[in-house]
Amino acid sequence: MKISIITVAGISSRFNKDIPDEKKILKCLYYEKNPQDTLIYQMIKKLKYSDKIIIVGGYKYTDLIDYVNKYIPHELQEKIILVKNDLFDDLSSGYSLYLGIKEALDNFNEIDEILFVEGDLDIDGESFTKVIKSDKNVLTCNREPIYSNKSVVLYQNENDKYHYLFNSDHGMLSLKEPFKAIFNSGQTWKFRDMDLLKIANDEFYNNSMEDTNLAIIQKYFDLIENNNDIELIGLKHWVNCNTHDDYRFIVEYWRK
Repeated sequence: MKISIITVAGISSRFNKDIPDEKKILKCLYYEKNPQDTLIYQMIKKLKYSDKIIIVGGYKYTDLIDYVNKYIPHELQEKIILVKNDLFDDLSSGYSLYLGIKEALDNFNEIDEILFVEGDLDIDGESFTKVIKSDKNVLTCNREPIYSNKSVVLYQNENDKYHYLFNSDHGMLSLKEPFKAIFNSGQTWKFRDMDLLKIANDEFYNNSMEDTNLAIIQKYFDLIENNNDIELIGLKHWVNCNTHDDYRFIVEYWRK
């Protein structure tokens, strides 16, 4: 069984900046003309290979339910499981990923892999297909410059282990060990070992509830002993949609 997880629980503060409360929207549902021109619709289409698609929402959760019921084709609706994160305003992104993984592991047996992608991304089809087809655990990177105030940094240390750096306050970053390579994370991952994933998820719940999703991800990849079980895939087109201008750039890319 192949399962995908999308997390879209956040309040979209940058996307909704200076917008009156009554007009604020869940970022992944935003469109200007065509209701199919949303981040969530396009991502679900890419994940149609999955047996199940778990979507973890929180902010404006009823809007997410309504959109799925109204605009997602029936054959894809049947794959979708909606999970509500009631603590989206109190905890960071880690709890949404925790809930998605827990939903998968608690309810399905013989899971071959879980693909996780953050819900505010747009990724080109060719690169995404490489992630889908990989038979290994997957890390991704993009071609954007690395800035401490917005990038999720992925680096490989002198022992060939992969590590992440991110500043939730969007301030400076410090890399305190020698490294072989450094990348801007593509914020898309694939997990192939469900036993290790359960260990990482349980440890998050017991020790790191207020942390970001990187706490689960880092623990999982720390537990993998053989680097040959990991594939790093570069993404050609990658946009993290934080503003309305980002959205318009993405839609223009879709049209081309």
